[in-house]
Amino acid sequence: MNPSKVYGLIGIGMKSNNVVSGEFSTEKAVKQKKAQIVIVANDASDNTKKMFTNMCTYYKVPIYIFGEKSELAHAMGKEMRSSLALLDKGLADAIEKQLKTVV
Repeated sequence: MNPSKVYGLIGIGMKSNNVVSGEFSTEKAVKQKKAQIVIVANDASDNTKKMFTNMCTYYKVPIYIFGEKSELAHAMGKEMRSSLALLDKGLADAIEKQLKTVV
């Protein structure tokens, strides 16, 4: 896996308005069935990881624990973010393909 590719795709998603970030916006996207994939930072709190894992399992949205808050934020051009959701299916598939090569 090439982490810079994932961050690059997140950046493309931001430019095309297909990424929502932050706990509230990510949760809203999942519950409205708009989220195609959710990414939570490795250094997010255990409560945040558990909440999103449970929510994504319930709504059948793929979730990945990946990167650090600062790295995700940098890729999006924002301040610290521990969670984000991709709204575009093609972009989500491309990121998921990269993330799956980890295992």
